[in-house]
Amino acid sequence: MTDKIRANFVFEILGKPPEHIKETLSQMIDKLEVIKGVKIENKKVHEPKLVEDEKVKDIYTTFAEVEITSETASGMLAIVFNMFPAHIEIIEPETIGLENFEFSELLNELIVKLHRYDELAKRWAIEKGILLRKMKELEGKQENQPKEIVEEKTEKSKKKKPKKN
Repeated sequence: MTDKIRANFVFEILGKPPEHIKETLSQMIDKLEVIKGVKIENKKVHEPKLVEDEKVKDIYTTFAEVEITSETASGMLAIVFNMFPAHIEIIEPETIGLENFEFSELLNELIVKLHRYDELAKRWAIEKGILLRKMKELEGKQENQPKEIVEEKTEKSKKKKPKKN
């Protein structure tokens, strides 16, 4: 493929304080140029706004619009896999043709990422199982103790000892 790819990306971030999320988003965008063959043509980071949701308090959100040029499709894919943009719009070229080795490279990058997610999901499932088993064991131990001991432990845990400095 010889044509450069030009695209608009939207990146979003959520957190607090508002100054921190804006600075973090700007730094994240600046790191895009570390990717081989990628150039930032234009960027605009918007001011953070308070999230209007009763479930979350004091959380802010902001987003950035970034125009990027990449010499390769793999450069664009690296941005997608590593930076997780909220939206992408390819501006040019109108048609993207890939050589078989380029398409293989892109698919292999996708496979590696999927394997990593699968590994994490399996690890978390195993850890969840271990934690649930341990909770049941502890629950069973407490049920087997005489009522007086359970009440005594409960009372002791309610009393807080002052911390020594």
